[in-house]
Amino acid sequence: MCPYSAGRRLSHYIRWSEGAPGRIRTCGLLLRRQTLYPLSYGGAPGKRCASWAGASLSHAFRRAKIAVQCRWDTGLRRRAEHVVRPRYTSNMLANADAAQALDCLDAAVSVLAEVDFRAMTSAGRLAVLRRLEAAGRRQSSVGYEVLQSLRDSRTAEDFGGEHTHQVVADALRTTRLDAKRRFDTAEQLAGRVSVTGERLAPELAATAAGVRSGVLGDGHVQVIRSFLKHLPHVIDAGTREQAETHLAGCAESMRPDELRKVADRLAAYLSPDREFDEMDRARKRGVWLSKQGVDGMSNLTGRIDPELRAYFEPIFEKLAAPGMCNPEDESPIVDGAPDEDTARRDHRTAGQRQHDALKAMCRGLLGSGELGRHRGLPVTAIVSTTLPELKDLAGPAATAGGSLVPIRDLIRMAAHAFHYLSIFDVEGRVVHLARSKRIASPDQRIVLHARDIGCSFPGCDMPGYRSEAHHTHEWADGGATDTENLTFACPSHHKLVGPSADQWRTTTGPRCITHWHPPPHVDPRQRPRINRFHRPGETLMMADSSADPP
Repeated sequence: MCPYSAGRRLSHYIRWSEGAPGRIRTCGLLLRRQTLYPLSYGGAPGKRCASWAGASLSHAFRRAKIAVQCRWDTGLRRRAEHVVRPRYTSNMLANADAAQALDCLDAAVSVLAEVDFRAMTSAGRLAVLRRLEAAGRRQSSVGYEVLQSLRDSRTAEDFGGEHTHQVVADALRTTRLDAKRRFDTAEQLAGRVSVTGERLAPELAATAAGVRSGVLGDGHVQVIRSFLKHLPHVIDAGTREQAETHLAGCAESMRPDELRKVADRLAAYLSPDREFDEMDRARKRGVWLSKQGVDGMSNLTGRIDPELRAYFEPIFEKLAAPGMCNPEDESPIVDGAPDEDTARRDHRTAGQRQHDALKAMCRGLLGSGELGRHRGLPVTAIVSTTLPELKDLAGPAATAGGSLVPIRDLIRMAAHAFHYLSIFDVEGRVVHLARSKRIASPDQRIVLHARDIGCSFPGCDMPGYRSEAHHTHEWADGGATDTENLTFACPSHHKLVGPSADQWRTTTGPRCITHWHPPPHVDPRQRPRINRFHRPGETLMMADSSADPP
């Protein structure tokens, strides 16, 4: 058989038992499109592999320009210390396509997985780890270029979703926060194109070069990005570029934590007086509420500007004083001043008192009615649960923001709230609630909060507070404004629905679950999809996952 036969693709591994020195131990070949790529072998130094299948492998090695590093282990047998990679010529790079290159990468990783690392010395294993780390860093550089080109050329109708990082997160099965961070990094490390089509260097040219060479990892990159982000804006562009180049050079021989100390010292040199103006303070402001933990608690972090701090100070002096807003009291004091006995019985820390003060402030603001309406409803906390859970005081209730509230906390919240009641049948379907107008009524939106919780588009995590009421059977086509024909859709996914062939369609399935049907360019079979993000409990209890669409 000729290994250069056109259109043939074959993976073949020949293994010989370990024997005398000089015996070839492993040979891996990948034949594709008239090109022979030797992937790895253990040949004696200075010797060529023997021919295989009638073809001279030495000729193939010359074509692929293979460099092999071998070592002798106690003089008895040879072991390959590194997996060999082809050194492509410029012509090969020009003619290679992405699929062929990825095939070679997959084959090389498969061969590497068969290596017996236990037979290596510690120095050899450390050398393998270094090369694996460098290869991973170089791959991330390629990934940044792909991400940036995807963001530049993609439209919302390509896969569904207005934000590219959401599409990538679903495709790679990673978090949307991680996908967003990758896109932010790619924006500074990938090549750019001017309005005239001219190819420009990356924004952080020195850092991008270090990643492409496999010297800088993601930890180094994030240190440099954070350093530049927090520099005062008065530092000119030329100084910033020199500082970035200097830090990229230091990173070649440092760990990220070491580089962080160098970056902090360099920032002190560049801005010795640490002068920050109004623009710098405004750039750093922000408050972040983390995802809920297993215990239901969340982290509230942020940096507030002087004005917000000035508002907090008198509020804390009043509501966070000892004895005020104490949830352990039968009737917590929120107005006036506590007596000495009440203040003496208050054993909360200062942080706990400020926490309870913020809770009382938010509850009072929501109950005041001064916040108006949002998407057709008064601004209030919307929490849904079931009657068995209320009776048993067990199981968490779900808020319209996607968080969970223990039943006992829900009962305590209900003492200070307006009440909405949604009635479901035994199968979890909402009792019919219709309207003759196109816009969903506040009562219907309450039902959607209880039933859908958030956007019904597959994989979307947008809560109900940020979603719109959508007719699964369009109003213009005769669809009624009934609860059975309504669902939640966030603004970006709501735009994807339409009658055209390249748009999504929605239908109502069993138990009023919304089915999203993709256009042919997303899925030629147009199989319906549903969103399980907001119903993890139902996913756990499903006896047969094939009963519903993916």
